[in-house]
Amino acid sequence: MQHEVMAEAIRKCFIFSAADRENIDRIAGASRIVRFHRAEMLFATGDAADGLRIVLSGLVRIWIANEDGKELTLSLLEPGDPFGEIALLDGLPRTASATGIESGECLFLPKRVVDDLLDKDPTFTRHIVQLLCEILRRNNDVLGGFAFHGLDARLARVIFDLATAHGVTKADNVHLIRKFSQTDLGQMLGVTREAVNKRLMSMVHDGLVQMAEGHIVVTDMDGLRERGAGATVA
Repeated sequence: MQHEVMAEAIRKCFIFSAADRENIDRIAGASRIVRFHRAEMLFATGDAADGLRIVLSGLVRIWIANEDGKELTLSLLEPGDPFGEIALLDGLPRTASATGIESGECLFLPKRVVDDLLDKDPTFTRHIVQLLCEILRRNNDVLGGFAFHGLDARLARVIFDLATAHGVTKADNVHLIRKFSQTDLGQMLGVTREAVNKRLMSMVHDGLVQMAEGHIVVTDMDGLRERGAGATVA
């Protein structure tokens, strides 16, 4: 049964959409399920590449930090999302750290089995190249946001994206089902909690969001989306 669960998780992962059933079964046979706890680090920047991971349950944060310890969240990963693919493919040390935000499980795929598939299946290899190009394009969008958008617009866009990914609609409002503190938001934007607080209170005043027992409630998704499209550097 566990083999079937692992094979299904690999099959649904976009990285392996070009792999055939035989190769997926072979990879599943070499993989294992790993549990992680809240705040547990799955790997750190500079670690050697040991394999690829796919989130099965819980939430995983991918982040980097500067020499002063200031952290920047690069992405939040949900079930079905893979991580660790860059170091897996180039064989160099990890470029970011991964930490569990919630307890959960991930599927660990050893580097050797993915390397073997890359060597033997040119269709899969071309697919991986295309995915890397998509990652580069996405990173360019993120860098553009930092370079050309002010903090107000960037925060609005982050909250809009979180509401889209982690929200449920109740009485025309979108309630985020997970708590994201001002520190969490600051780490996603590379700014202090205090800076986030000022912008967040402005959005509350303007009727875009509300706070309910630590949860963000979006009261105007269209207005928040428009705010996120702003391009004033601040």
